[in-house]
Amino acid sequence: EVQLVESGGGLVHPGGSLRLSCAASEFTFSNYPMSWVRQAPGKGLEWVSTIGPQGDLTKYADSAKGRFTVSRDNAKNTLYLQMDGLKPEDTAVYYCAKLDYYYSDDYTERGQGTQVSVSS
Repeated sequence: EVQLVESGGGLVHPGGSLRLSCAASEFTFSNYPMSWVRQAPGKGLEWVSTIGPQGDLTKYADSAKGRFTVSRDNAKNTLYLQMDGLKPEDTAVYYCAKLDYYYSDDYTERGQGTQVSVSS
């Protein structure tokens, strides 16, 4: 069974930064693209970013472009999301998700999430 454990969330002021991590296990991490998705209170899942299996391909939602950076360390089976310039509208539970292919929008295989709250 795929195991994904997110960490690094917290409370931050607007303009601040956080680095989320996602520890992966029980599958060959380096073979799969990975995504970050988020869910704000009362809203559905929103895609944030995707990275290819080797980290050479990345894409971002318009809301994340220029502020968020996705990366991965395949030797450590870990996915990251560096978030800078955080805004109150970034407040959400953030999940990492394993994809079957790069352009998939099936985020069923995801972790339990980590809460990010942006408030003054």
